[in-house]
Formats: sequence, structure tokens, C-alpha cells
Amino acid sequence: MKVAIYGQYYKVEDKIYIEELLQLLQKNNIEFVIEQQFYSNFKDIIPLKNIKTFSSHKELNSTFDFMFTIGGDGTILRAVTFLRDSNIPIVGINTGRLGFLATVKKEEIAISISLLLKKEYKIRERSLLSISTSSKDSNLNSLNFALNEVSVSRKNTASMITIETYLDNEYLTSYWADGLIIATPTGSTGYSLSCGGPIIAPQAKSFVLTPIAPHNLNARPLVIPDETTIKFTVTGREDKFFLSLDSRIITIESGAEIAVKKANFCLHMIEINQQTFIKTLREKLLWGHDTRNKF
Repeated sequence: MKVAIYGQYYKVEDKIYIEELLQLLQKNNIEFVIEQQFYSNFKDIIPLKNIKTFSSHKELNSTFDFMFTIGGDGTILRAVTFLRDSNIPIVGINTGRLGFLATVKKEEIAISISLLLKKEYKIRERSLLSISTSSKDSNLNSLNFALNEVSVSRKNTASMITIETYLDNEYLTSYWADGLIIATPTGSTGYSLSCGGPIIAPQAKSFVLTPIAPHNLNARPLVIPDETTIKFTVTGREDKFFLSLDSRIITIESGAEIAVKKANFCLHMIEINQQTFIKTLREKLLWGHDTRNKF
């Protein structure tokens, strides 16, 4: 077995969990390769010998069985930029806070590796969004995809913006708002949820359009089939606006057309130790904390 290891940041409190993971991998003769920048953050604190590293998505291929991420959901969003269409499944070890995606508890690393070795896990597919734009300033290159959401928002102004929106080339509406979120089922528990959007189960073949602080009081989140192509243009008092793909932000000019559709590849997430989406919802949103519930 061969695995990649990725983390965005090194925190002192994560030291014991990183050490435990690496020791267990070595004990079970599992080959591992650590992302170079992440390794540089702790190489002087956790002494290791003959460590292999990677620094580009081009170094991750079919020889890898899994990628372990150490952190929270933001770490997984960043890990996707390395995985891309490689089909390498993610095992998210949650040393962060909420953890809708990173569902392996940091206290259960040993149990999780044991279950992986026994092949007692499920692989769940997560849809992504891909984006194209006529903006000359976008600099999207090959990182034109998002796991959670694509959003557009105002940049250097307190004034609202207008987002003229089309679904499969049919005019929908013009949102007068601070912005607009186009979220996948995975992203429905993120930014979209905080703006009043619905929670969508990961296996649902849907996207949701959620306006941010709309001035149109009748504007509401809209769930659409994930086969839909969404096109929009943004105008307002400023010449530039923010376009965000998960946590990656670029600038687009006023009037540029942006097209968003389902990406032609999926992210593969490992579901282990019965940590289902429904169980995660109950735990993270405290749905089971009513004393009248029997579970």
C-alpha cells in the first residue's frame, strides 16, 4: 500500500497525531509520501529518515491507494487541487473544528488504519463544479474547479451588485445582492448554509443557487439538476468583482460572462467506521441533543 499525506498548516497540538499516523504507517509497512511544504513545517520537530515528498499534482498517480489529510475541511478543499482527476480517495483526519468532510476523529487514527487494511470502508463520490469565463483577468488556468462552491461577490464597494443569471441559456433572474453562491451538495453545508441555503445529501444530483443578502426580498435559494449549465454576468458601480472557487479568489471585470457546470470528474471520499453523512449531520448540527430523541 502507498499513501500521500497532506496538511495546510502545522500546529503544535497536532504533533502527537502526525507522529501516531507516521508510526502506524511504518509499523504496517505502508509506503508514504508527504507534501513538501507541509513536511518542511515539522521536519525539525518530528525527526524522520529517508522521507519522500511531493510538490505537484503531476507526482500523484494510480500507484497511490489513498491520501491522508490532516486538518479540517479547508485542508481537504486545498488537497483537491493536488488530487484533481487522479481518483485517489481521501481519508480526512479531523484536527480542525467542524469537520463535515474530515470525518476521521483524531483519537481514532489507529482504528481507521486497521479498517483500511481490512478493506472495511466505503468510497463515496462527490461532485465538483467547473468554471469558464470570458474575463481576461481571471487567470483560471487548470485550477478551474471547486468542490464546495463557486461564488461571486462585490470587491471594493459597499453597494450591491447585479448578477444576471441564465440556466441552460434561459433567463432566470437578475439578483440584486452582495453576491451569489452556486454550491454542490458537498458545499451545501458550508457558505450556502450560512446564507440560508438548504442542506443537500451528497448523493443528490443537484446544485443550489443561494443569493447573498439579496435586495430582492422574494429571491430564495433554488435547487437545480446538476446537469444544468449556469451562466451569469456581473455589473455594478465598480469595474472589478471577486470570483471565488472554494477558498481560491480571483478577480473578474464587470460584464464578463461566467459559465458554471458539473465537472467531468469526481472526488472520492472514504467513509469509515460507520461515519455516514447522516451521522455527521446529527453530531455537527447537534440534532440528536434534544432529550426527547431516543437516539
